[in-house]
Amino acid sequence: MAKKFIPLVLDKTRNIRYGMVALTRIEKKLGKPFSKIDFENEMTYSEVADILWAGMVHEDSELTSEKVAELIDEYSDIPTALAAMSEAMQEAFGTKNVQGTAEQNAENGTGIQP
Repeated sequence: MAKKFIPLVLDKTRNIRYGMVALTRIEKKLGKPFSKIDFENEMTYSEVADILWAGMVHEDSELTSEKVAELIDEYSDIPTALAAMSEAMQEAFGTKNVQGTAEQNAENGTGIQP
């Protein structure tokens, strides 16, 4: 069964989905296994942009991580983007038991390192 897309409204509605292809892109971009990504404590904003890019590039092959960051700055905000990323990850793995939500992490200053 295909995973559902999670919409994030930027310059247009961008649909985030993390299937095998996106997860492989994340591993290549970050240079480590997906299981070694610390979503709760040690993630940089660059990594957030890379992970969002991997979930959205399926619809726009010209999209880059830098463009994703620019689109978030221009059309949305970091907590909204993190919440969409978190929801898409939960959808990918079929769980709502992810430690802390991206929105909570953004609000309390944990989980993302500048």
